Amino acid sequence: MIRNRHILRQSLDRDGIDGLLITDLANVRYLSGFTGSAGFLMITKRHFIFVTDFRYQEQARKQVKGFTIRIQTVERTEFIKKLTQGYSIRRLGFEGQSINYSTYRKLRAGGLRLKALTDSVETLRLVKSNEEIRYIRTAVQRAENAYKRLQPFIRTGVSEERLAIRFEGFLREEGCKSIPFGVIVASGPMSALPHARPTGRKIRKGELVLFDWGGECNGYYSDMTRTVAVKGRHLGRQQELYDIVLEAHDRAIQAVKPGVKAVVIDIAARDFIKQKGYNKRFGHGTGHGVGLAVHERPVISWQSREIVEKGMVFTIEPGIYLPDFGGIRIEDMVSVGGHGAEVLTALPGKLKIIKG
Repeated sequence: MIRNRHILRQSLDRDGIDGLLITDLANVRYLSGFTGSAGFLMITKRHFIFVTDFRYQEQARKQVKGFTIRIQTVERTEFIKKLTQGYSIRRLGFEGQSINYSTYRKLRAGGLRLKALTDSVETLRLVKSNEEIRYIRTAVQRAENAYKRLQPFIRTGVSEERLAIRFEGFLREEGCKSIPFGVIVASGPMSALPHARPTGRKIRKGELVLFDWGGECNGYYSDMTRTVAVKGRHLGRQQELYDIVLEAHDRAIQAVKPGVKAVVIDIAARDFIKQKGYNKRFGHGTGHGVGLAVHERPVISWQSREIVEKGMVFTIEPGIYLPDFGGIRIEDMVSVGGHGAEVLTALPGKLKIIKG
């Protein structure tokens, strides 16, 4: 992302700083290409510096382009101070969400002036390049393939944990080098908890089962949710609720277009669910950005101030959650094209009924 490095450099004067410290590893990867677990960047008006420790020096030489590579030889905070002295940085900008208070105090102890910045790199990450969208598409395909392979194992008597373990194995086999979050498998009343964790609970007839999972490709993630019904009691009620969520989901996707406020997309789903009497049973946002992090900007919610732009990628995921009965969520990923949304996920949206 060479162009974006230069955009950050040009922002130094505007922000009144001599240098910018980047420590969030997703942002480090975005700007430098480095995939290791220890490294940071220093951007000045004349230099791009990448710093890692001895363990990653060979990896850095292969992956990092356009940065001067420095190997950290003392404690990190002390090394940052040495860099600021060596590059005549008197006022240093840093990622406010990534530096803890202890580190902040140590940096200030030497007389260095500090300025906390918010979303300097995250704003650049909002609009995805064609290459990034290709990675996300592959992450989607890998996740969908794993879900298809799981289908024969969804039946009564199998536990949520057993399904989740098998599911994660399929994701790895499909090529995901990492998994963005622990797979959610939630059955019966557990599915009414939006972020339930798999338990030893076994699936029973007449229950809803919610699956929330993601795939990965080259560090980029996908995120999707499907809800199935195990044939038995309440199927009519389950289908009714499912159809409401699906219609809300479709209305939100239809609202996606460049220039629209993100809150308008949220309203498209939320108002329909409210009309059906379930507004209090849909308490989370309608979507969120996905990329190098599984939850990033833009935020698609009633509180959002984002404006949708071409190239953004985010989820659409309305739901209804009824305690002691179960929950339904349908989550797909979309990219914003010139005229509207392109749905990246291809799994069928209609309710799948498992015979059990």
